[in-house]
Amino acid sequence: METQNTAAVFDLLKVKGELKEKVYRNTVDGFNLICGAAEYLARQCPYQEEHLKVEYLQQSPFESELFFAGDALIFVMHTNIFEFSRDHEVMRTPYIREDKERSYCGIIHIYNFLSDSFKYNRYNDLGYLIGRIFINKDMHYFIDGKREVGILYPNFGTETLDKDAALRIVIGAMSYAINFDLLTPPFDEIKIVSAGAIRDYSESSRLVTAKRLGFRFQADKD
Repeated sequence: METQNTAAVFDLLKVKGELKEKVYRNTVDGFNLICGAAEYLARQCPYQEEHLKVEYLQQSPFESELFFAGDALIFVMHTNIFEFSRDHEVMRTPYIREDKERSYCGIIHIYNFLSDSFKYNRYNDLGYLIGRIFINKDMHYFIDGKREVGILYPNFGTETLDKDAALRIVIGAMSYAINFDLLTPPFDEIKIVSAGAIRDYSESSRLVTAKRLGFRFQADKD
């Protein structure tokens, strides 16, 4: 009996381990495609003026940055593999019902920050998640995100992440960031400030800043 249980657990280990490794490798490939698209756009930018140029930086194998005008896009790959909850809409699609292993995905996050947050070391500034790229064992993907970025889950089984798709994703993320303007925060949100914050601000502009500071980001329906 114990021999059977031992064999079963090692069979499970092999099946699940190989599946997650496949998804992980696809996610790494997908992240590299995203980084390649961002670097390509930086090279193609026709403007050299400081306020218009596009700059790409690779921070680590799992994080890269794209700076343009007053914005920064941060691409971050999670190193773990996830499965959707049973209640998620994607689990009810024919694509997943045909093969449940397709529901295991790696994730690449796309964040939007103000470029000055990094330029002036304002590490308390806030950024916003504008998209999450889910990639499975078949290199199929969809994006949970804002309008310019999102690829809805019903297209999960038909969209393959390749160079063209990666370029579309980065262009969409840039377009959203450029149009997602910095709004003046409500007066009551900033009327009280500490002496330390003011001193820090005078030295390196460290008052907390974000595009929607004091507003409910969830209320942005675009």
